[in-house]
Amino acid sequence: MGYLLHHAVDEWAERTPEVEAFRFEDSALTYEDLRRRTDALAATLKRLGIRPSDRVGIYMNKSLDLPVAIYGILKAGGVYVPIDPNSPISRVDSIIGDCGIRVLITGDSRAKRVCELSQSTGLTAVIGSERPVESPATDGAEWIAWDKIELAGEPPPTVPLTENDLAYLMYTSGSTGSPKGLMHTHRSGLAYVILSAEVYEVGPGCRLGNHSPLHFDMSTFEYLTGPNLGATTVIIPEEVTMFPASLGELIEQEGLTHWYSVPLALIQLVDRGCLEECHGSTLRWVLFGGEPFPPKYLRQLMDRWPRATFSNSYGPAEVNQCTFYHLPPGTVVSDEPVPLGQIWPGAEGMVVDGRGKEVEPGEVGEFLVRAPTMMQGYWGQPKLSEEAILTLETFPGYRKQYYRTGDLVSLRPDGLLTFRGRKDRQVKVRGYRVELDEIEAVCNAVESVIEAAALPLRDDEGSVEIIAVAQFREGAEADTTTLRRELFSFLPPYAVPSTVHVRTGFPRTGSGKIDRRALIDEYQAGRNP
Repeated sequence: MGYLLHHAVDEWAERTPEVEAFRFEDSALTYEDLRRRTDALAATLKRLGIRPSDRVGIYMNKSLDLPVAIYGILKAGGVYVPIDPNSPISRVDSIIGDCGIRVLITGDSRAKRVCELSQSTGLTAVIGSERPVESPATDGAEWIAWDKIELAGEPPPTVPLTENDLAYLMYTSGSTGSPKGLMHTHRSGLAYVILSAEVYEVGPGCRLGNHSPLHFDMSTFEYLTGPNLGATTVIIPEEVTMFPASLGELIEQEGLTHWYSVPLALIQLVDRGCLEECHGSTLRWVLFGGEPFPPKYLRQLMDRWPRATFSNSYGPAEVNQCTFYHLPPGTVVSDEPVPLGQIWPGAEGMVVDGRGKEVEPGEVGEFLVRAPTMMQGYWGQPKLSEEAILTLETFPGYRKQYYRTGDLVSLRPDGLLTFRGRKDRQVKVRGYRVELDEIEAVCNAVESVIEAAALPLRDDEGSVEIIAVAQFREGAEADTTTLRRELFSFLPPYAVPSTVHVRTGFPRTGSGKIDRRALIDEYQAGRNP
């Protein structure tokens, strides 16, 4: 058995037992606390029948129980599956059913929602809460509160695993209308830990601010890299992330050294004047990714936090990350978009045309990347995995595998990559990846809808807003209320279109398909007359 993601917890518990591994609000978990609690959870999971590579769901709001769930599952040999606690029940059902989750770890705030899950999901145990008194006791699942796990006193299990075994499944939007699970192994997770720690200088004494929720791939920096390097991760409560003034205050009070989020969180700090009391004196690294950072806001933030190195971090969740572009203190930020930058150590990239041939520098093509951080594939979707991962035979008997990012880039003369758009219909909204086809699938499932299109509109700063355009059946009311209710029932909040427009017909391409480019131009012109 090689070195695995969870081994660092016990190592740091031996070396620095009293150092805080995680903080949340006014409480903390030391590395010794984390070791003790994860041992107890792993023993409980083993008693419940969890075997190597079994999937265990994590369905809870931010708390100190989150890291306990992650590392307890890994110690038991399981695969942790983070589930958005704000997703519709139908989506939670879909994820649980798709990867065969039998044990779900939750908290009191989500216990009632767990009781709304379909009994066909096959859950055998729910950890983290007592069964709500008013809920039916006929679902057959055993409910185990956290304090019962603490009292169990069982020894941690010894589990035979290798670096190639799965560590976590992260679900993203799927073009068929169903979420798809990205399979990451201990090897790919550890490769990300090592590379991110090297590029962003993470080690003992560092304090990482966790802004992203667990089901968002950016969170691996704080939940995996931080503990593996003996750092302290400060979990930022959801309510604080929504109020820039509180967020700025937390950055200052907690003395954060590393920050990683989508640009929107940082833009709000600037836009709402919340930097007066947030001097960022301890910040050494400010990482951002997921969407373009408008230069006008970036300049103001760099002026306010002059000691920090800002870095554009790029990489689809399928590869965790693969490029970076540092803006050291004193960098003059132009009005041009910030480059994706250079490919990070241990990775290799190609920019190819539609025939798979490398393009010349300056020409636009799809970015392909191979890296030790790459996923194993998509859970239960071998055809989709084959389409996403390109195998090239560089010479007889030697093959390389590249992930097709679907991102269009160009290579500058100085060797840096610049983002030029998406090849498919996948967009980023506030850092979240959204499939427009998934939105359309929900719209078209509504009985009164004939056809529908989901369109991305962009403002001058490059931010994306999604709208839906629908044609209703003749004689039927244009029931946008029902349509919006369905959208909220089946999609996460960030994927729900901001508005629904009603049409009597659509422009068509020569092949008879909806001309989405014409629609985007029409509605974009309406926004910017």
